[in-house]
Amino acid sequence: MSDEDPDELLAAAYALDGPDANRSLYARWAETYESGYVAQRRYVAHEQVVAVFTQHGLAALGAGDVVADVGCGTGLAGEALRRHHQVLIDGLDISPEMLRRASTKQHDGVPVYRSLIEVDLTQRLAIESGTYAGAVSVGTFTHGHVGPASLGEVLRIVRKIRLVSRSPPLTSACLTLSWIGASLVAMKRVPRFMPSAPSASAATSERPSAMPPLAT
Repeated sequence: MSDEDPDELLAAAYALDGPDANRSLYARWAETYESGYVAQRRYVAHEQVVAVFTQHGLAALGAGDVVADVGCGTGLAGEALRRHHQVLIDGLDISPEMLRRASTKQHDGVPVYRSLIEVDLTQRLAIESGTYAGAVSVGTFTHGHVGPASLGEVLRIVRKIRLVSRSPPLTSACLTLSWIGASLVAMKRVPRFMPSAPSASAATSERPSAMPPLAT
């Protein structure tokens, strides 16, 4: 797929229909995803979302706490997060090929991810409730991938914790999501705001991830 235009690949990703279609696309795309799409589109959404999580979520994490990278793909968000903080990260994704690429990511000679888990977000995850202290997700909740109905399952695996800030303490999942270029912090509640379809001007913030659609 390396010779295909990034816009065509993005359109194909947004048009995916079902978990099998996601697996098929990302099985072919995994090898050239970063060298092709990410490089050519100057993709930076993972950096933007991690910056939001770093600002709002890291203060609530304790020693030994683990963060879930939901729809981790090739590991860009996890790699960015480890540059900010030596936090433990589990990567979740539907594509074994993308997970294999993520397994090669290292920071200071140490693997970025503690564990990499193949999951289908349209189904109940085989992960205990409250397993994670926080979660990041970039480009997963979007067209052809996962819809807002799956947010409940992501929030289920993130425990309630106290977020210390200048404002009154909030019970928070410290969950950072990217929805077609927009990032937000969901304080243990499903967000009311969901942006509309992407425009051409938002291209550098778009990142389709290897997660199945809900019938970023």
